[in-house]
This record gives sequence, C-alpha cells and structure tokens, in this order.
Amino acid sequence: MAGNDLVHVVDDDVDVRKSLGFLLATSDFAVRLYESASVFLATATGNLDGCIVTDVRMPGIDGIEFLRQLRTRGHTLPVIVMTGHADVALAVQAMKEGAADFIEKPFDDDILIDAIRSALGNRNQADATHPQSSEIRGHLAHDVGAMDLDRARADA
Repeated sequence: MAGNDLVHVVDDDVDVRKSLGFLLATSDFAVRLYESASVFLATATGNLDGCIVTDVRMPGIDGIEFLRQLRTRGHTLPVIVMTGHADVALAVQAMKEGAADFIEKPFDDDILIDAIRSALGNRNQADATHPQSSEIRGHLAHDVGAMDLDRARADA
C-alpha cells in the first residue's frame, strides 16, 4: 500500500472531523472532510479512491442509510463505521449493509489506523485480482449519478 491513500471522513461533529483529519494526515493519509453524508453524496461522482470513515448518528442521512445509498449508486469504497452508541444489533446491521469494520467511540487511534489500512489493503488486493473492477465501478457510479440527475430534473 502506498503512502497518501485517500480517506474520506464523514461526520457532523466538526471537532471529530478535525481531530480525525489531523490523526490521519499525520499517519500519512490524504484526507477529505465532509460535514454530512448528503454533502459527500452530492460531490461523489465517478470512480472514487480510498475508503470512508463515517459516524452512524448524523442528522439527515445516518450512517446505515449512507451505506445503502453508496451501494445503490455503485460506489464500492470500503466503509468503516464508528459510533459512540453501539449495540450488537447496530453492528450487525452495519455489517449486513456492507461496512468493512465497525468501531466503538472512544477508540484507540491505532485501532482506527489498522482498520483503515486493512480496508484499503483488501480493496487494493481486489483491484489487483480484477483490474477491470475499478473501471466498471466508475461506469456504474457515473450511470447511477446521471439517472439521479435526470430524476431531479423531472421532479423540478
């Protein structure tokens, strides 16, 4: 895995976003910060690199619905879900929706870094095994995004 792999941090708490951004940047990751799942989805087009770290409890689109919408739009980025309000049912639901990992807050920094490296490593291994995967994901994400745009225009 090369340095500066991209991590998208999605959390409504500005202090958590900044703290995670600093932690990840000092751990040799490139970082993009988003205040909500809606903001991420509005700006996420085409084939995305890296992985996502997201909170579960956010206003608007929560972490579980975010996982669903990512998959519906054809995005296959690994997603690490974190929460301060964990229970077994929530963890199971997140994993069923495709989360790569589920981490309880507060967490040790090394646990998050290891989870990110593992998620990125698994994705890079899958891309190496099936080089066309990345291109196909990009086409799917673009096509679904275009359909969403057409739907929005029709509703206007």
